[in-house]
Amino acid sequence: MMFARQIYPYTTPLNLVHIDGFEVEKVASGLGGPTCLEWASADELLICDRDGDRIMVMNISDDFDYETILTGLDRPHGVHFDGESLFVSEAGKLSRYSVGENWSLGEQVVLIDDIPIGNHQTNAINVLPNGTLIWHSGSTCNICDEDDSRNAALLWVDGATGDHGIIASGVRNSFDGVYVESMGYLFTDNGRDWEGDHPPEEVNLLIEGEDYGWPDDDPSNPVPEGTIGPIAKWTPHTSMNGIDVRPSNAPLPGLSDNGGHTVYASVYGSWNTLLPKGHEIVRIDFTPQYNETGAFIGWDSDETSIATQLGTPLPLRFSPDGDLYYATFGSGGTLNRIIES
Repeated sequence: MMFARQIYPYTTPLNLVHIDGFEVEKVASGLGGPTCLEWASADELLICDRDGDRIMVMNISDDFDYETILTGLDRPHGVHFDGESLFVSEAGKLSRYSVGENWSLGEQVVLIDDIPIGNHQTNAINVLPNGTLIWHSGSTCNICDEDDSRNAALLWVDGATGDHGIIASGVRNSFDGVYVESMGYLFTDNGRDWEGDHPPEEVNLLIEGEDYGWPDDDPSNPVPEGTIGPIAKWTPHTSMNGIDVRPSNAPLPGLSDNGGHTVYASVYGSWNTLLPKGHEIVRIDFTPQYNETGAFIGWDSDETSIATQLGTPLPLRFSPDGDLYYATFGSGGTLNRIIES
């Protein structure tokens, strides 16, 4: 039973979609260990392969053909392309490359290279509306006091100079985030192991300078005094990771009026449970809440699993044409999209 439990998530997924009229389509395989997806254009998709220590670019209009544009990396987990430069997040390192024709890359410029790595590592690199980069930095342990305050944090980064600092702390292992208009920057965070039903996996709303609780949270005190609690939750120990906001042209359902927003997130699944959990994609609807005077007081969330038995989904992105793509880390590395059937 234990052997079956270990290999189950990495076997061929069943791809069960729980929305009438939709199904999962596998569009590419052999991608190794995909950890990031980033659209460079309407047709070009950047993919991180942690197992192959490389970055690939895929042309979806050319039968999903792909080529490797960068190799020799150390566990790449995130990229950001601003039209001129490619930023690459590796284990403890952030670099910038100029991009020429046909994805020819210039010399590596190392912006940061001394973030400690342990149980977790540095993950997604995204951008805020003001152009500041935001880098997700995991903890070195399950529960501990970090020697370097840049671990278990979100970091702001100047993409030109590499200057950086802490924008939020107490974030144990945040894999990805997305900026949502009129809400702000939302990010996933996966909590400590080995404590039963504590803590839930989280979606948080970034408030600059605030603390999000780890490592001082515990089952009797899930949101310690002086820290910020999540705005959405999911099953404990299931590893909620990739997240993206539903665009207005997406065929998948979601909120589009009354100030509400919908995000979709991948749930990888966990070894820290007796029975398999996760291996799914979750829809989260956020609706604004107001008091009796009409003043905004926060966001209410409604979480729904929309696809299950997906293997081990990790990065997730909506394409410019509105389709939802996700990659599975197991089964040789596959790229999939949810389409109307």
